Amino acid sequence: MKTKKSSLLIVYHRQPFEEVVENGETVFRINKSPNGIVPSLKSFFGGIDPGAGAWVAWKQYDPEVGPDFERTIHIDDVNGGYTVSRLPLTADQVESFYHVTSKEALWPILHSFPWLFQYDNVDWEIFREVNRLFAEAAAEQAEDDALIWVHDYNLWLVPQYLRALKPKAKIAFFHHTPFPGPDVFNVLPWRQEIIESLLKCDLVGFHIPRYARNFADVAVGLVEEAQLAEVARADPGLVAPGQALSDPEYPVRLRVGTRTVNISAAPVGANPALIRETLGRPDIEERRAQIAEEMGGRRLIMAVGRTDYTKGMKESLLAYERLLERRPELIGQVKLLVTSVRSASTMKVYEETQRGIESLVGRINGRFSTFDWTPAVLFSNAIPFEKLLAYYQAADVCMITPLRDGLNLVAKEFVAAKQGGPGVLVLSEFAGCAIELQDAVLTNPYSNRSMDKALDEALAMPADRSAERMARMDEVVRRNDIGRWVDETFRQFGGLGFARVGMEAAAE
Repeated sequence: MKTKKSSLLIVYHRQPFEEVVENGETVFRINKSPNGIVPSLKSFFGGIDPGAGAWVAWKQYDPEVGPDFERTIHIDDVNGGYTVSRLPLTADQVESFYHVTSKEALWPILHSFPWLFQYDNVDWEIFREVNRLFAEAAAEQAEDDALIWVHDYNLWLVPQYLRALKPKAKIAFFHHTPFPGPDVFNVLPWRQEIIESLLKCDLVGFHIPRYARNFADVAVGLVEEAQLAEVARADPGLVAPGQALSDPEYPVRLRVGTRTVNISAAPVGANPALIRETLGRPDIEERRAQIAEEMGGRRLIMAVGRTDYTKGMKESLLAYERLLERRPELIGQVKLLVTSVRSASTMKVYEETQRGIESLVGRINGRFSTFDWTPAVLFSNAIPFEKLLAYYQAADVCMITPLRDGLNLVAKEFVAAKQGGPGVLVLSEFAGCAIELQDAVLTNPYSNRSMDKALDEALAMPADRSAERMARMDEVVRRNDIGRWVDETFRQFGGLGFARVGMEAAAE
């Protein structure tokens, strides 16, 4: 077993592989989907010395049996060799820390749904305990001056424990969700502890400037020592005057006593090169031709997301129902493909969301179906990445209308799949990526009138016009791809004194 300490640790709740049992043996497989945040994060190990990376995640165990798995394993894959430390958690710990505190209390606040905030069932001591265990697992693997990169809100308290255990470490944190302003964030009774923990970081990262500004506003309001130290102009590609989430400048440094906390705004990118490579495969071309034959000349509209009340799937379905009511000439001429992937959580609010989506699809089909036409099809299980890309290429319109979303990579993947060809993206202005994808048909999912107008505009747009707009968005997605996010993140790390392989650390 490897004993060398690691210089770069990624702390994230999910394991960086799929663990399966084959013929009685445990096998670690590379993720089925080559896309998404886990493969993106693993790519950072390719930028450091071989074997110097580590990953910390949880793995559930039965307390009556005890942890029956290796706590620390070594993985070799396309990103090189790295260590994975699996933190044993019981089912009760997972339920309390993740499903109750994270999903029922923190998630609705982050997405600006304070009326859904659930407090009564929260056991904050268990949340603290699990965060402390993550910090201890990371500290055990880390060199004293390692860069420890913590991901997402369910590990908000890890930095405060890490700072005590590894005072010389460089601690970075990245938020994959939105971050609300003080009026909403301060609903949380643990707001002071959360912010004080995040201010133990050397770098706190967000997708877009608005979330970075909200964080700084919360920090300065709650922590007496926290002061704004520097404000910078946002990247021009992240400024969209008049849009809901646009911000022309944002705080890039806070002073907290004698310490400096750096703040970054860099949206995660898609992997358009992988998407183009996949779409060039003969089996995908065959699948695309099959979809076209199945559509029989009808126009395909897609609504893509997972089962979550923040994703705006109900709003998309209602807009489609109103479309068929308003424009009966479209009956039999369009088809809606809905992907609402069920969450593994058994939370009541998600079950109600899924039932609501299923009920709306059933109602639409009951009202408008004909003998040879079903207006809407619902997929509740994940569609394989390759098959989904084929649908994207075949689609005339893709509706992505979250009520609030940190970024939304699906929108970027749809654009990348189109490769500059005809097609229209109807996009909520409350998705973080909306400030990048300014040639989408932007809509306000809280407004029926706005949603109706957007869908009408999308269906009426001439192919040459939609191709022009799609080509401009494709250029944005290709320029701001996952590689650029990796480069920008390493640049930020360089400012902390962390050197990438073959490069000197950037000096500020």
